[in-house]
Amino acid sequence: MAKVIRVHQLGGPEVLHIEDMAVGDPGPGEVRIRVEAVGLNRSEAMYRAGRYPVTPRLPSLIGYEGVGTIEVIGAGVTDYKQGDRVCVLPMIQQGQYGIWAEQAIVPARILLPAPPGLSAAEAASIWMQYMTAFALIEVADVGLDDGVIVRAASSSVGIAAIQLANWAGAVSIAATRTSAKADALLAQGAAHVVATEEEDLVERVMGITNGKGAYVAFDPVGGPYVETLATALRPRGILFVYGGLSEQPTPYPHWQCAFKGLSMRGWVASEIWNHPHRFDRAKDTILAGLAGGELKPVIARQFSGLEALREANEFLESNDQIGKVVVTF
Repeated sequence: MAKVIRVHQLGGPEVLHIEDMAVGDPGPGEVRIRVEAVGLNRSEAMYRAGRYPVTPRLPSLIGYEGVGTIEVIGAGVTDYKQGDRVCVLPMIQQGQYGIWAEQAIVPARILLPAPPGLSAAEAASIWMQYMTAFALIEVADVGLDDGVIVRAASSSVGIAAIQLANWAGAVSIAATRTSAKADALLAQGAAHVVATEEEDLVERVMGITNGKGAYVAFDPVGGPYVETLATALRPRGILFVYGGLSEQPTPYPHWQCAFKGLSMRGWVASEIWNHPHRFDRAKDTILAGLAGGELKPVIARQFSGLEALREANEFLESNDQIGKVVVTF
């Protein structure tokens, strides 16, 4: 028997229950891991609350990003062996498996060897954030002096986007609601910080870019503010909307797009994961950045123990973090 987290009803962090469960042996193409650490994502919080595109089938396991050690190999698995330390990538739908647990069964196809030299917390904090932010590299191909607006910049994906933009020679512009996190974001490498509830984003961006506008806006929030983001972009800029945290309708900024030839497009990391050749390029680039120090996972706060997952989720949803929220077991 192992202790696992299961959700029996939708709601806040209080619906996360620890249970004893027989995890069993892996099936064909699967492995069983001893979980070392998990990285928390907004998508898991929205899934738990019933506000995610995939509706949970209750009771549901939960959690799909982390790191652990392989205990048992299922039939047909040849790329890994017992004792291998592996990262679990969130390349599956929520609820199909769940690694908020002492032990978990996962498909071997969503594993990668844990990069050397990283702590358990760091190894649990890599793939969702950097694969999501990789849109800046793969799609936008940002380069020297390109302005990149990163909304919700203090999130783990926001920090990853700042790092990738800086590595490419672009000008990272962190957009955050108030100036409370400005110093912390500057310390994390943001070239500029704009407090969107205290100052005019468009005016600041135009000043930073000498009147040209930014090339890219990278936005997990959506909602009416996309009109402002589009106004701050230069001709033929790209507005990425990769989340819906506002939970408000997101308009199409028609006239900004029409007059400036902007592209507005959705983005999720699975756009890379579902295409092996694209996945390999992104994986190799991210690993090179980790090895070279250009990329560095930032841990906002590290919690300990399965019983801490409720508190960790509360902290995640408080919006007080700078970087990734992690629970180690």
